[in-house]
Amino acid sequence: MNHSKVLIVEDHEDLIFTLKGVLKKEGYTVFTANNGEDAVEIIHNELIDLVLLDLKIPKMSGLEVLQKIKEYDPEIIIIMMTATKDARPAIEALKMGAYDYLMKPFELDELRQLLKNALETHQLRREVSRLRLSQEKIRPVHTIYGESPGIQKVRQLIRIVAETPRTSVLIQGESGTGKELVANAIFECSVRSVQPFVKLNCAAIPENLLESELFGHEKGAFTDAKSMKKGLFELADGGTLFLDEISSMRLNLQPKILRVIENQTFRRIGGTSDIKIDVRVIAATNTDLAEMVRNKEFRDDLYYRLKVMEIILPPLRERTDDILLLSKLFLEQFNREFHRSIHKLAPDTEELLLGYSWPGNVRELKNVMERGVILCQENTLKPDHLPIELKRDTEPVVSNDFLGKISLGEMEKRHILEVLKKVNGNKSQAAKVLDISRSTLREKLKLYE
Repeated sequence: MNHSKVLIVEDHEDLIFTLKGVLKKEGYTVFTANNGEDAVEIIHNELIDLVLLDLKIPKMSGLEVLQKIKEYDPEIIIIMMTATKDARPAIEALKMGAYDYLMKPFELDELRQLLKNALETHQLRREVSRLRLSQEKIRPVHTIYGESPGIQKVRQLIRIVAETPRTSVLIQGESGTGKELVANAIFECSVRSVQPFVKLNCAAIPENLLESELFGHEKGAFTDAKSMKKGLFELADGGTLFLDEISSMRLNLQPKILRVIENQTFRRIGGTSDIKIDVRVIAATNTDLAEMVRNKEFRDDLYYRLKVMEIILPPLRERTDDILLLSKLFLEQFNREFHRSIHKLAPDTEELLLGYSWPGNVRELKNVMERGVILCQENTLKPDHLPIELKRDTEPVVSNDFLGKISLGEMEKRHILEVLKKVNGNKSQAAKVLDISRSTLREKLKLYE
């Protein structure tokens, strides 16, 4: 079904009636205006995809309306209509950003095809972005790897949630458990997968900017608002908005989020009219939101609205059945990336991986395997290739007779040189193993000559 919104700007009532009837039969949502001022007002209040704009209309010329629309939202497609044989105004419109123009009288089939082509062009960029995110589009739920009972339940919930495209979802789990992967899978499995998937980490945006980021603002709404800006809710229209780390959102903004979820309307900052949208919200947090509600740190009404469907991701320490499976998957991935041929994990390596508590969860396991593949020059990954925190405390890291005889700086220097030796002098790989930036590594090497 066609969900595109078309605005017809024309002062001849008979033509408006005809065009409106034709486009409605094609499945378009149609708005009409018989003068320029009304057209601009509709553009401000509705999320219009395409405008059929007559060159000669009352109160404002077609070119003036074109300019105002392009200033307000450059992405709206505009097709000009003209009855004059003078092609110069139409050519000027094309230079100003119009998609194409129709000479009156025109065939309705010509109009249908032009609208179809224009909207397909409009969707192309969005489609390319979506395809990049969905290389495993056929069975996206299978990107959630693991065979433990906990992860099988998560996959089952993803399938169920995907079939209810309006239901809000709350994903809870410790840092590194894969909350964003779950949000991706829900989106890719749902009918909304052909629409935008917009992501925002609420903790990464300063408090005073978060509202503008979500809702957008009108020109002049505040000192730095030099032009209109669309918010993420508006950009996600028809699709899904993923709000990561929602627990960091300040209390006075939460009622506005609740209103959008419940009413599917919002106002830009400085705006006077409600804008209608169709957006599914998926929220995620690594914090116990129920505890925050009890402590009056998070609003209970928003909490209960978000958790209509709740998915709780188990930590890796409760998924011991999956540790070796995931380790081998990451081993294959980094073998390809670094052109290595590490065939297996040594038995004592497996023992260390299974005995570790994994506070950083799957993300930490992935980083450990990346480090191991970088360091390993053999065909078997051994304990020596793992970080020190995974190894058992059977021996002191530094012998007693060594203590007091070497400075901390000297120890750091020796460790850096040992890592560089292991990676054949590759500074990028050494920085990755040491978990520091390349610039920091350069400073250390300069310091220790």
